[in-house]
Amino acid sequence: LGGFDRGLYVEKWAPFVKELAVIVVRGRDKSILCYPVVETIHKENICHIVKAPAAVPWKISELATDVAHKAVSSLEGAGIFAVELFWTNNGQILLNEVAPRPHNSGHHTIESCYTSQFEQHMRAVVGLPLGDPSMKTPAAIMYNLLGEAEGERGFYLAHQLIGKALSIPGATVHWYDKPEMRQQRKMGHITIVGSSMGLVESRLNSLLKEDSSDCQFKILPRIGIIMGSDSDLPVMKDAAKILTMFSVPHEVRIVSAHRTPDLMFSYASSAHERGIEIIIAGAGGAAHLPGMVAARTPLPVIGVPVRASALDGLDSLLSIVQMPRGVPVATVAINNATNAGLLAVRMLGFGDADLRARMQQYMEDMRDDVLTKAEKLQKDGWESYLNH
Repeated sequence: LGGFDRGLYVEKWAPFVKELAVIVVRGRDKSILCYPVVETIHKENICHIVKAPAAVPWKISELATDVAHKAVSSLEGAGIFAVELFWTNNGQILLNEVAPRPHNSGHHTIESCYTSQFEQHMRAVVGLPLGDPSMKTPAAIMYNLLGEAEGERGFYLAHQLIGKALSIPGATVHWYDKPEMRQQRKMGHITIVGSSMGLVESRLNSLLKEDSSDCQFKILPRIGIIMGSDSDLPVMKDAAKILTMFSVPHEVRIVSAHRTPDLMFSYASSAHERGIEIIIAGAGGAAHLPGMVAARTPLPVIGVPVRASALDGLDSLLSIVQMPRGVPVATVAINNATNAGLLAVRMLGFGDADLRARMQQYMEDMRDDVLTKAEKLQKDGWESYLNH
């Protein structure tokens, strides 16, 4: 075909697992910062959805960031560079394309990052210090508003979707105000931010449902309460009561380490993706459930030793606390699922000001309750106190 002399080149098909992208900013002083790796999903060769951060192993994320950094380092210029990548099925990261401009794969940064790609671009071009590119929300998803039809019909359909989006918590609509509507033309985008990818995906799915005029979305559980048998429920219900008191969405499941090991593995492996942030696992007898779950999830696991018919629950407690190095499991006193629920609330409260305030109020209420009892005892005497 003439090859190089005719300006021809050959591209090898890339058997990718996911398409990834990294927004990179390069300052006039050649300083470089990288935004978190995102996953891009294309439809008919047009960017359709962007998930931030990408659900990929840490090593892949580091490799993708390194490839993007090196690619931009080899170029001239200041500003935003969008580096598109392939993650292949043999664990490689392939450089696909570099776009020297603000890009679809970085639109989510307006809501999800401390410094948006647009502000960052201006900082870089005029020589100001670069901003913090890290995410200020745990998860974000960007959906491109593409023209579904020509002309007025297209505008009508887009505005219908925008109306639904405005009812979704964490959703922001960006309309580009283009004068003409064409099929598959980018007319705007919607970004949804939230506490987990499972949550924002669920809200996007609710938005895109065609059979609902009202955008109904599920409240996803943040805490998973699991136990090996329904005989543990009388104890584990106390954790559920605490979470209900603090308005923390949760789920209660029977997941046996011995009778349903496949279900246990599946539950532990998928919990993070579904939006679960902490797992409370109750177990009596052999008490393998908390440790086995902790071995399959990066989430914190709180074990609750449940008193069995033999050994008064001490065997459960010792089994939970004697985990091998590298597989941490927190624990509470035997049958004290109440404290497990409270510990979970405190852990969530690290990033939730409302929960912290409610926990502070809970502690003050406990103090006031004790002071009231102490005052009554002192005033009435112990005999009258006991009789009432």
